[in-house]
Amino acid sequence: MSWFLAVVKNYAGFSGRARRKEYWMFQLFNILFLIVAVVLDFVLETYFVLTSLYSLALIIPSLAVTVRRLHDTGKSGWMMFISFIPIIGTIWLLFFLVTDSNFGENQYGQNPKESVI
Repeated sequence: MSWFLAVVKNYAGFSGRARRKEYWMFQLFNILFLIVAVVLDFVLETYFVLTSLYSLALIIPSLAVTVRRLHDTGKSGWMMFISFIPIIGTIWLLFFLVTDSNFGENQYGQNPKESVI
């Protein structure tokens, strides 16, 4: 949960680097909260109002953490748009997102793994 809150606190921080753990823990909790919002929408019969509001509130942090994750692998944040290529682009982006960090400092900053250790 602390990883999710760290991403939300860095709401529009597109600079720097994000570890794999930060990115994937954020995505895990994001999906869990989205499922809760969908269930609440069905129970309250609000026709996806809660789901839509939740998604809109977290679109910027989701984009920001994805850009920071790409920075961690040494790629530009613009590589996120590779997912617009059908099938292959999504697989290629997923490959970048699961790739381990570049060791040491790169053009986007210090390796977040090294600063924790």
